[in-house]
Amino acid sequence: MDPQTLLDWYSANARDLPWRRPDASPWAILVSEIMLQQTPVARVLPVYQDWLTRWPTPAALAAEPPGEAVRHWGRLGYPRRALNLHAGAGQIVERYGGRVPDTYQELRTLPGIGDYTAAAVAGFAYGRRHPILDTNVRRVLARAVTGVEYPAVATSAAERRLAESLLPVADAPRWSVAVMELGALICTARAPRCDGCPIASSCTWRLAGHPPHQGPARRGQTYAGTDRQCRGRLLDVLRTASGPVPKAALDAVWDDPLQRERALDGLVADGLVEPLDEDVYRLPGVAEAGK
Repeated sequence: MDPQTLLDWYSANARDLPWRRPDASPWAILVSEIMLQQTPVARVLPVYQDWLTRWPTPAALAAEPPGEAVRHWGRLGYPRRALNLHAGAGQIVERYGGRVPDTYQELRTLPGIGDYTAAAVAGFAYGRRHPILDTNVRRVLARAVTGVEYPAVATSAAERRLAESLLPVADAPRWSVAVMELGALICTARAPRCDGCPIASSCTWRLAGHPPHQGPARRGQTYAGTDRQCRGRLLDVLRTASGPVPKAALDAVWDDPLQRERALDGLVADGLVEPLDEDVYRLPGVAEAGK
């Protein structure tokens, strides 16, 4: 996998995304990486832009109650990410003077930040040389180098060593985002466009005749009727309300009472919803209008 070939392709084909622009702050890059976890770019863009307009710095977000982060998370899904961003903003202010930390080790101490996000922020915001293994990168490396259609479900130590060995000495973050973009636009999961791939001539999987996946069947995630959908419906009611919400308003949006109560209990346990008494709920820390 020739680094320069990939970088040239990226220069000509990269999408113009705000978190990739030269003026994107480390905070903007951190916000984008959290939002992009398991969420498509098209859904992230409007929420990301609204978020950065409202909270352009960690200090601005930390000054608001956590419920406002949940409210402005909108329908991105997995709303604990909003709470993690809010808690992380507070830690950045308290421990780092409002500046997003620049090392992988420090970034890993922030709430909700694992190996991938710490490596991505250290790399894309500060130019650090770390292997950045998101779903797209893992799929490209599996096909181009290992010769299999899909990587294993969990990232392995062997994958990390492979990614580390491929990182160029210079411009490693740009190479990583180029591989990421190749996976997003060309080497997609279901319909790879090998005829338009800049590294097709050296791709082990293509040269082997595209052998089919030999592991467990890959199943798409269901959403309709799940607890996750129910939680989303309940949060939508709370997000759009100007103050505390009576339980009757929550009951009205989901028919199955057992599932509804289970989902509501889960939201409370996760800190996403705050009970005021047994019949009234609100987003965490958000006072009634006018108080």
